[in-house]
Amino acid sequence: MKRIAMVVWNEFLNDARVLKEAQTLQRSGYQVCVFALHTPGVTKARERLPDGIEIIRVARSPLWKWRKPAVNGASNNGISSHKSTLSIKHQLLRVITRTWTHLCLMVQMLRYQADVVHAHDVNTLPTAWLAARLGKSHLVYDAHEISTSREGYNSFRRLVGFVEKALMPKADGCITTTDARAKFFARAYNIKRPTVLQNRPRLSSSNASNRIRKELGLNSSWPIILYQGGLQQGRGLEKLIHTAPFVPNAYFVFIGGGRLTQTLTQLTIEKDLQERIYFIPTVSLVDLPSYTASADIGVQPIENTCLNHYTTDSNKLFEYLTAGLPVVATDFPEIRKIVRGNEVGLLVPHNDSPALANALNQLVVDVSLRAKLATNARTTACKLNWEEQESRLVELYDHVLGALTR
Repeated sequence: MKRIAMVVWNEFLNDARVLKEAQTLQRSGYQVCVFALHTPGVTKARERLPDGIEIIRVARSPLWKWRKPAVNGASNNGISSHKSTLSIKHQLLRVITRTWTHLCLMVQMLRYQADVVHAHDVNTLPTAWLAARLGKSHLVYDAHEISTSREGYNSFRRLVGFVEKALMPKADGCITTTDARAKFFARAYNIKRPTVLQNRPRLSSSNASNRIRKELGLNSSWPIILYQGGLQQGRGLEKLIHTAPFVPNAYFVFIGGGRLTQTLTQLTIEKDLQERIYFIPTVSLVDLPSYTASADIGVQPIENTCLNHYTTDSNKLFEYLTAGLPVVATDFPEIRKIVRGNEVGLLVPHNDSPALANALNQLVVDVSLRAKLATNARTTACKLNWEEQESRLVELYDHVLGALTR
């Protein structure tokens, strides 16, 4: 049985894309092991899932725990020179601990003796490439994002570009999430166009429920407008709250967490919208579909802040469709292909609050339109699901491993 080592820079607790890829390959006759990060008390260092997928997690080292108190101590000290010194020490410790973690991941992958090392995103690519080279394995690179033009990655763009330009052509197979991103990578690094695996959920039926209404105690029959996903910059979330007063007779519910959680909560209080805007922390992948199916409208007001956003379609869009939700989304090329091509919702220009309010109001008021788009969403979910595209991943691996024997 051929062995596949997948490596991620997270704890592998809620990474739906990586899990689906691992399951597909495991069911296709490969032995898959996911190498991830370990937080003692939160995750297990070693684990085997019911379908046979192995998980090996590497701790971030004791130094990772020690550096935070040191930084807090520096911020409470009024002596600027001492604060500067500790800041330098903090940065040095960060480099040391990250290097240590990458080395541990590489050692564990070498022990595993994989036939293919599969890097998920650019922050694992150098480690995966070195492990593949030392272990005489093949390399697959899965670019979930365009990290050279990504929200919050400004200071890393040159480094990311250097890494991908140097290593992406060396990969035996490349994968990304949309056609637009595949075209970008092919042109930017002069490589064959990567295989496209969209972030689609597995084919499933999500029956409508009252989970959100019961959990939040929503007494009115108003429609629930749902945003689910990371509460991060560039996703139009502050704009969505500013829009809420112009969309009466509707609830707004955010499911997820992130850097903007406190900002959005405070903005809700300032606008006195606590009776119409609610926040639910991140829920497990198992529970999420029942939450989604208990809403009435899905919204994706992403902004054109970077190429990564402009070329996205995103998990949440497909999750809305699976739950039978009509959507209101930003009119970007990949999103447009899905929404307009399947008549599952309304599109609005980016950063256009009046248009966003008008579209949401249209679905809130027009029950028959909402029902028609919901039916189209369920029909579309039967076509745009993980099962429909997973053969592309198997074909890629058959090609990569076929090259091993030639």
